[in-house]
Amino acid sequence: MEMLLSTRGITICLFFFVLSLAAAIEIPLSVSQLPTITEQSHTQVAYPFDEDFTIKCEARGNPQPTFNWTRDGKPFDLSSDPRIVTSNNSGTFVIQNRGIINNFQGKYRCFASNMLGTAMSEEIELIVPSVPKFPKEKIEPLDVEHGDSVILHCNPPKGIPPLHIYWMNIDLQHIPQDERVSMSLKGDLYFANVEESDSRSDYCCFAAFPRLRTIVQKMPMTLRVSRLKHANDSGSPNAAVTKANFIKERKPKLLIPPESAGSSSSVTVIKGGVLLLECIAEGLPTPHLSWVKVTGNMPKDEPETENFGKILKIDQVTAADEGTYQCTASNPMGRAWHEFHVHVEEPPQWLKKPEGGVYSVGTNLVLLCEAIGNPEPSIQWKLNGMPIDGRTFRGRISTREISLTNLQLQDSAVFQCEASNKHGTILASANVNILNIAPLILTSDGENYATVVGYSAFLHCDIFASPAADIRWTKDDSIEPLSAFRYELNKNGTLEIRDTKKEDSGSYACWAANSVGKRAITANLDIRDATKLVVTPKNPRVLKSHSILLKCQAEYDSHLKHSFKLSWRKDGDELPVNSTEGGRIVLDKDTLFISSVLLEDQGVYMCVASTALDTAKAEAQLIVLDVPDPPEDLQLSENQNRSVRLSWKAGASHNSPVNESIIEFEENHWEPGRWQELSRVPGDDTTALLSLAPYVNYQFRVVSVNAVGRSQPSKPSLRYATPPAAPDKNPENIRVEASEPNEMVMKWEPLKPMERNGPGLEYKVSWRQRGVETDWNEELVKKHSLSVRNVPTFVPYEIKVQAVNNLGSGPEPNITIGYSGEDVPDAAPSGVSVEVVNSTLVKVFWFGIPRDRVRGHLRGYKVSWWKTKSMLDGKRHHPEKHFLTFVGDRNYGMIPGLEPFSEFRLTVLAFNSRGDGPESSPVVFETPEGVNETHEVGPVSDVSITNRSTLSWRLAGLSPSTKYKFYAKACTAKGCGKAATEEGLTLAQGAYAGIYDGISTQGWFIGLMCAIALLTLLLLTICFVRRNKGGKYSVKEKEDLHPDPEAQSIKDEIFGEYSDSDEKPLKGSLQSLNGDIKATGSADSLVDYGEGEHGMFNEDGSFIGAYSGSKEKGSVESTGSSTATFPLHA
Repeated sequence: MEMLLSTRGITICLFFFVLSLAAAIEIPLSVSQLPTITEQSHTQVAYPFDEDFTIKCEARGNPQPTFNWTRDGKPFDLSSDPRIVTSNNSGTFVIQNRGIINNFQGKYRCFASNMLGTAMSEEIELIVPSVPKFPKEKIEPLDVEHGDSVILHCNPPKGIPPLHIYWMNIDLQHIPQDERVSMSLKGDLYFANVEESDSRSDYCCFAAFPRLRTIVQKMPMTLRVSRLKHANDSGSPNAAVTKANFIKERKPKLLIPPESAGSSSSVTVIKGGVLLLECIAEGLPTPHLSWVKVTGNMPKDEPETENFGKILKIDQVTAADEGTYQCTASNPMGRAWHEFHVHVEEPPQWLKKPEGGVYSVGTNLVLLCEAIGNPEPSIQWKLNGMPIDGRTFRGRISTREISLTNLQLQDSAVFQCEASNKHGTILASANVNILNIAPLILTSDGENYATVVGYSAFLHCDIFASPAADIRWTKDDSIEPLSAFRYELNKNGTLEIRDTKKEDSGSYACWAANSVGKRAITANLDIRDATKLVVTPKNPRVLKSHSILLKCQAEYDSHLKHSFKLSWRKDGDELPVNSTEGGRIVLDKDTLFISSVLLEDQGVYMCVASTALDTAKAEAQLIVLDVPDPPEDLQLSENQNRSVRLSWKAGASHNSPVNESIIEFEENHWEPGRWQELSRVPGDDTTALLSLAPYVNYQFRVVSVNAVGRSQPSKPSLRYATPPAAPDKNPENIRVEASEPNEMVMKWEPLKPMERNGPGLEYKVSWRQRGVETDWNEELVKKHSLSVRNVPTFVPYEIKVQAVNNLGSGPEPNITIGYSGEDVPDAAPSGVSVEVVNSTLVKVFWFGIPRDRVRGHLRGYKVSWWKTKSMLDGKRHHPEKHFLTFVGDRNYGMIPGLEPFSEFRLTVLAFNSRGDGPESSPVVFETPEGVNETHEVGPVSDVSITNRSTLSWRLAGLSPSTKYKFYAKACTAKGCGKAATEEGLTLAQGAYAGIYDGISTQGWFIGLMCAIALLTLLLLTICFVRRNKGGKYSVKEKEDLHPDPEAQSIKDEIFGEYSDSDEKPLKGSLQSLNGDIKATGSADSLVDYGEGEHGMFNEDGSFIGAYSGSKEKGSVESTGSSTATFPLHA
């Protein structure tokens, strides 16, 4: 058998002991020994409803004891009555409940004897109660007069306590009790004085015995109360008085205790029991009872009174409760009293009990027996159940001590000491066994033990010997006793090896020897590896509602795998293996998973691994983070007109400190129910001085913020209304608007509700013409605009707007300059001239109109033109007007997109916000001849090539059978140079290669395709020449070969002045494969050439081709992107 040890070692003491076994080890039953009572009954009640009654007495000893009984001090033969059933080798007997068993009542004592001595039990009282009954009797009616005192006696039968007495009528209704009518402790019903209402014929006394399951009733009693006085002469002159309500008032008289007991009496109470003192008095009016302690003080806890003050009750009586108590009954007629002299006594209690044991031959014996009690108990010694005769006893005997010297084997005996007083008897027995035997090793030989490294090992060697034996332990083949500091020999012979190591494994021997002989046993010890645990993560911090997975990693000795168990605990309480809370917490072997973490999940989670030899624990502190709890208990203090101090109690931060608190307010006048932020305070501050606006009924709340988030808002504070005041500020954003020339509309941003500061808000508007010495015009308005008519057209005014309410005006306002209403310009530009740049582009010059003729803010100039005839065929054209807008105060502009070799007319006008002024006189100009091209304009795509060594680029995703024009620019950080151009045509749909798979790679096919391409190119060239009629308009080629520097600079100027600063994306722009292509400005309309407001053309933009074809090599300054403007579709 292998014994498993798991107790941690502590300090180291000696390596062996000389064992004293007098009281250390129970004598093995194999050794001769005195009888010892092991079990006995105590006071027992033989209830009539029980089938039998068992009286126990069991004892052990060697030889086996025999049993004898006494009843009331006389021998009792168990075989004398067939109703007694006994058992072999036992003193216990059973009395069967058949017939009358009253003769079994008495006090029994059991004696267990063998050849060495006799043991005696305590007295066992058997109570055989009789069935309680009230005697059958005829109770005469009781006639009394009004005011007399009456006692109705119950005299309950005897029975097993407790006894409960009730006074009821025949309908089982309780008789009402009070100070006048009450029941005594003995059960009698006392009337201090009777009234007519007390008359009844069914006063019944009921006695209940719960342990007997019995309630008995006394015969009903009749009480008749009369107001007629007993008199022999009812016809005497005083008869009227006799029949009247004659009441005799009298002073109190004590009925309990009765007058016969005198003015005082003695009461004895057992310590620890309940003291009940009773006083019942009669008298008229009804007496009142009170209690005092004459000697000493009343107990610290005010004594309890019962039965309307007639009983004084003290529980758990102590010696301090001893003394004289006085009860006093009083009414207006006088008083009566009685004194109780209370004595506290107690049954015997042991101070020292005689203790037996095992003694060796030649030793000495001293037995002590001391007891206390009140009265002082008497001590009686007995030997083997019989009183000791001092004349024949060889030892010394006194009241409290017995001594024997030079003990011999025949001195073995059972000594009994009995202490008695009038309140009880206690018994103590001492078995004195004198033995002379060789050591007996009670532990089995060859036991196997095991423990883990670092724990203590306990190798047992339980020994019984007399005389005492010397014990020593050895290891393996050594004969030397173990003496290292880690070895300790306990008193019972057990060897403790502390802080074990692997090398402690081996075989051990326990040796025991005394003067009679010696014995030895062996024991084997194995040392296992200790279990180790690690929980990961160690101390996780997790947000509420998130999940957490704890893992427990364990290492343990392979020999212990069958006993290895793993469990989880939270804050010391074990978690059930099955999932809890609807699967929210799941335990799966070495893992613990918690989903939707709650605040209450926070705590210390411990993984516990146990084997047959050791237990290991590892824990992780789970910290749950959450937004703070809402602040509480908002208080306002330091109330001022413009400020108040708000204080609050911070809510729980839930493991994430509060970073700041946000104070919000709500006012119930302008925006009730809307909470707005007012202030923020840092960290854990719980108070803030708030700056407030006048004339606002505030309510505040606080929101705490930590790293997790914002708390719920606190409950609102009490309302705090600030008094009104004059405005602190004036309106802002003052401006003048007008829809009519002689009108001025002054507008401003109205004050916010929180800026009004008081009731009756109005705006004081002041204005006057600037530069004219005149008084201010003023007007009070409630809205946030004021219209003034009949003012000069477009003249500056000084304007002021001041906030005013019932309590005063705001600060002095600032002056704002505004202009009165505009009118359209009344003059046309002069000196209009046209400079023809090329066949599609002209530059227009003009002189601006005088400022006073603008009559408003000059917005710019509009140039309008229309074609009157073609110089080619001389045909007149229906005027189709076009225009360009040039924003700002300028005197020239470029008009692109004109048709070559045509006559045009052109006008210029000025415009302001009100509208257009008159046009200038038309100017006629003609455009020269140009190249007659009708190419369509297509979108431009950009490709940025950052590698300066790249000399070629392949474009993919182009449309088949389409002509493209390419622009190449070289750019530096300062800008881009002029663009070089080239045109190219993509091939037809490349489906041929798919149809004739593999042909494209054949030599003959490549040669054929080249021949076709050359033939196509030749045909295109011939068609092109014929189309241009022999090259009549060969301007384009000449310009390409000999670019005009002046024309090039003009083109740079066009785009520098007319292009928008924002380049707008082209519709349908192609994207290159590398994604570097960028969109350029749109070329679909002349709208993009002017600035500000744009005029609209009535044509589709074909003039763009005419213009752009003349200078396709022009460049544009840019900030880094290569943008070719006006590309051509082939």
